[in-house]
Amino acid sequence: MPCGGGRSSPVLRGARHAPLNEPAGRTIGEFELIRRFFVAPSAFRPETVLGIGDDCALLRLAPEQDLAITADTLVSGVHFFPDVDPADLGHKVLAVNLSDLAAAGATPGWVTLCLTLPQADASWLQRFHTGFFGLAGRYRVDLIGGDTTRGPLSITVQAMGCVPAGKALRRSGARPGDLIYLTGTVGSAGLGLKRLQGEFASSDSESLRRLLRPEPRVSVGLALLGLAHACIDVSDGLAADLGHVLVASGVGATIDWDLLPLSPEVRRYVAETGDWRMPLTAGDDYELCFTVPSAQQASVENLSSAWDCSCRRVGIITAGSGLTLMRAGRMEQLPLRGFDHFRTDRAHGTG
Repeated sequence: MPCGGGRSSPVLRGARHAPLNEPAGRTIGEFELIRRFFVAPSAFRPETVLGIGDDCALLRLAPEQDLAITADTLVSGVHFFPDVDPADLGHKVLAVNLSDLAAAGATPGWVTLCLTLPQADASWLQRFHTGFFGLAGRYRVDLIGGDTTRGPLSITVQAMGCVPAGKALRRSGARPGDLIYLTGTVGSAGLGLKRLQGEFASSDSESLRRLLRPEPRVSVGLALLGLAHACIDVSDGLAADLGHVLVASGVGATIDWDLLPLSPEVRRYVAETGDWRMPLTAGDDYELCFTVPSAQQASVENLSSAWDCSCRRVGIITAGSGLTLMRAGRMEQLPLRGFDHFRTDRAHGTG
């Protein structure tokens, strides 16, 4: 079993601490903060030899396993609005890292958490704790270290998982003739952001959920081991992220607009605004985009019937380079561009 499996242990969850019932803004010291909100009573994973409480965490990995490592920083005013619910934020900072592990086909195992806080507000921390450990408990992830400091609100999570040696999914394996698949839908989180920014009126709660509480496709990534040629998670927009696969693999691709998995509300947005590019360039979907040889089409579609999300074929890998979109009977080249931290100063949700 990847990572050696988990052992029976108490679940990491907000309920293991009594409710605080403290006034908002009540601050606590650094070491009390760590003890109350981030020290787990026991580990989920047998490989966790030592977690929080020493200068270094210690892991003892199973033989024939590669360690997959990723990290993301989320900054207030760039990746999330300052008034975001801390429970949503706690969920999301972990989810975006688990999504990266999913794209590698890795089993999540451990995370470190670095918190920079304007103040140690106990009620804020309790909400953050609930969101973070609620997701960590679902995937049996151990928090094994990190740091806390004072300053403008930003959060960095490093996530680690394991994958059978030499089997990890990469961006560089796509081949001409491969079929391109997408899980879930694209554009929904982008629509949620437009709602929060007042750019589009909608009562669709799903778009806000997709923005604030993305669901990492961990089980899909595991199912794709030995099947997919290449895989990436869609965090900065489909055009940009598929573009990374194309560049790494030295290939091109054609996407069919009519095959894109869009929610009814995203379709309404496109119809009313004419902004058909939004589902291709908006970030924060955290779906998996992967390629498989055409001979495996039936296998993918049979497997996907048991997944907890939809999966749709949207295009094909071609020889050459670049991304072509087939739309309204015409072919046009798409720039391989999505969100870029150094090309925009708009606050948004992309991780």
